[in-house]
Amino acid sequence: MSSLLKVPVLAALFLLAAPIGCGAQEVGEECEDVGDDDECEDGAICTNDGDSPAAYCAWLCENDDHCPPDFACNGISGTSAKSCQPKK
Repeated sequence: MSSLLKVPVLAALFLLAAPIGCGAQEVGEECEDVGDDDECEDGAICTNDGDSPAAYCAWLCENDDHCPPDFACNGISGTSAKSCQPKK
């Protein structure tokens, strides 16, 4: 294959593969911006539990009934949103 043909073929392969690696983080996975719900799967938001500087995706909630056992619906710093966070 000539080198002129290789560049477009490699570029096309990269463009096809790029969407595979991108996507919303699942609940429990690390995220970047606390309070951002675009970076997490539907129904989740980027949060932290106050004990760790690391942020992770957690389910959005309005009260404790929306959370799994051993989790409480708590506010997220700097936002009006709440997420299911581990009970302490």
